Amino acid sequence: MPDNSNQQSKTSKTLVIDANEFLYETIDQANGKATVVKFKLENPSVQVGDVLLILQGTDIQFHGFIGKIEDDYAWAADRQSSELVAGVH
Repeated sequence: MPDNSNQQSKTSKTLVIDANEFLYETIDQANGKATVVKFKLENPSVQVGDVLLILQGTDIQFHGFIGKIEDDYAWAADRQSSELVAGVH
């Protein structure tokens, strides 16, 4: 029987932020919408592979995986359905 004692179970977390409080820099955009964003990471428990969800009330503005974390900043991508306006906000 295999020994699984050294394997860790990775579960993705979802980081939910209100759109009015989300400060970000657009790294990539399509049709005026931010498809890749960079933002200051305030929660040290967030890891690569976690999900970023930006809500405006109950409407989803951005929903994507965090693909990179470096120097207290994270990058996330939503290339399909982003509604965030491109730019620095």
